[in-house]
This record gives sequence, C-alpha cells and structure tokens, in this order.
Amino acid sequence: MSRFANRQDAGRQLAVALVQYEDRPATLVLALPRGGVPVAHEVARVLGLPLDVWIVRKLGVPGHEELAMGAIALGGHQHLDSELIARLRVPEAAVLSVLSHETAELRRRDQLYRGARPAAQLNDQTVILVDDGVATGASMRVAIEALRALGARTIVAAIPVGPPSTCADLEQLADKVVCLWQPEPFRSVGQWYADFTQTRDDEVKTLLATQPWLERKHANVTLRPQ
Repeated sequence: MSRFANRQDAGRQLAVALVQYEDRPATLVLALPRGGVPVAHEVARVLGLPLDVWIVRKLGVPGHEELAMGAIALGGHQHLDSELIARLRVPEAAVLSVLSHETAELRRRDQLYRGARPAAQLNDQTVILVDDGVATGASMRVAIEALRALGARTIVAAIPVGPPSTCADLEQLADKVVCLWQPEPFRSVGQWYADFTQTRDDEVKTLLATQPWLERKHANVTLRPQ
C-alpha cells in the first residue's frame, strides 16, 4: 500500500515533521537530485527556507545498477561499501570504471542544474538534506560526510521513507534524522509512492530556478502542524 501520493505530497508531509525549522535563520534545504528535488522544493516552500541542490551519484554494481556499492559527491568525497564489493566479487577495474563514469556524470549534472549560479555557502549553516527515500543510504551517507567537511554546523537528514536499519545507520552520521515511514520488510522506495515517475532534468532545472521561500512570502503561507 502506498504511503505518499507523489513526491510533492511526501515533501508536504515531511515539512510538518520539520516545523521547528520554519523561517529559521542560517538554515537551508539541500536536495539530492533528481528525485529529491520535488520533495525538497515543497519542504523549502512550506518552511520558508532557501533551496539548493547537492549533487551525489550512486555507484551501481555492474549489471545490477540499482544496487549501490557506494556513492560520490563533489569535492572528491566518496564512500565505497567494501564488504558488498568483496561479497559480490566486483573486480577492482569494474569499480574504477564505474567511479570514472559517475564522476563525469556528477560534474555534468552540477553544470546542468546550477550553470553559473554559485553553490550555497555551507559554513556554520543548518542544512536540511532531503531525498525521496533511502534504501542502502549510500548517497545520503556520502552527502553528509561531504557537507560536514565543508563546515555545515548542523545536518538534518530528512527522508519520507527508508528501512529501519538504514535510518539507524544515518543517525550515527547526521545530527538528526527525520524518516516518516520505516516499513519492514522494505523492498524499494518506489513501492511506497502511488506515483513514482522518474524526475526529469528539465523539472529539476525549473524547480531550482525559483526560490520557494519567496513564493511563500508573497502567498503569506503559515505552517500548522497536524
């Protein structure tokens, strides 16, 4: 049974759980693209916070790309699941090939989504890091590590759905984890959405082209926890 109608619905529900950050100074929302952007856009709009994107690429196991053997983020930050790589006997050459390909894709997407716009300043900021869900948590893990290295003061991992074990692991890295739905057994993120249509690059660009907190200001939106 689906828990969320779509990513926008998940973002609105997530915002209610993050009400303590509403209109808070030195706080911004960072989205993991592509699927995390529609979720984060709603979070930023409802809470009245700036929105930016944080590019992370999953390193998929060759032949089973949906299974993450690690992840990379801008700035050279990477996480490799050495236990999984050894268990599946993924050759070192194959790991390096995937790493090279995804590094090039990471840089391409950063240029595509941001263009000439500089990245958000993270030093001494509270960062609400949003994705549409987690399975292994590899992308969220490397994102948190990179943000920490770049001086973020507080990191809140905000996730609509994920397995209990992954959410517990993320609690060891983030200052706070907000995961609305932790089903067991957990098979896939998409299972918990009625509409889990793939987010396109042009949708990401459109959502990032506006600042949701300005839309909220003009609409005079006020969040009321339910």
